[in-house]
Amino acid sequence: MIQPERHDMQIRILGAAALTAGALVLTACGSNTTPAAQSPSIGMGGMSMSTAAPQAAAAPASGPHNAADVSFATEMIPHHGQAIEMADMALKQATNADVKAMAQTIKDAQDPEVIRMSGWLKGWGAPVPSASMSSSSMAGMDHGQGMMSDADMASLGKAAGAAFDRMWVQLMIQHHEGAVTMAKTELAQGQNSDAKQLAQSIITSQSAQIDQLKAMLGKL
Repeated sequence: MIQPERHDMQIRILGAAALTAGALVLTACGSNTTPAAQSPSIGMGGMSMSTAAPQAAAAPASGPHNAADVSFATEMIPHHGQAIEMADMALKQATNADVKAMAQTIKDAQDPEVIRMSGWLKGWGAPVPSASMSSSSMAGMDHGQGMMSDADMASLGKAAGAAFDRMWVQLMIQHHEGAVTMAKTELAQGQNSDAKQLAQSIITSQSAQIDQLKAMLGKL
């Protein structure tokens, strides 16, 4: 027969063990949920699922805007998209090292700018055009803005060797000149400070690249 004292001691021991086990379960649950809340970049299987960087990169523009700002971003996105497409072609087809280097510079600069302008349009409640639209589908945009026609792009795609390098430089000069014209229009007519700042950056950087491309053309 179990003594009352031993019986009471067993009950106290079992009760303490149950409390300890419950605390451990709660601790384990807490340790499983807290990192998930603090680190949303970790998804199933440890794969990164973070969207913080794209959201930050595509932040809306600050301050007021007008129709000129919307037109600038709407037209510059596909304009940049065509330049990026041309840069990709040069990285694959060009034989001249300077041409390849310029292509990489253009792509590195304009990819982030497309993301920025897309964020602005989204924040303004305006449609966001695709950066890969063909020139024939872009109403209102023509060679006056430096855009290549579908035929131009097809001819460039078929070129090879030194002929490709020379054609690419010639077309990129024209393309950049169009971008500078568009950016100057934004400076004159736009209202949004972020858009006008980007326009000035485009004028400065692409005007310098035009000079470099013209010097490069003389050596090809």
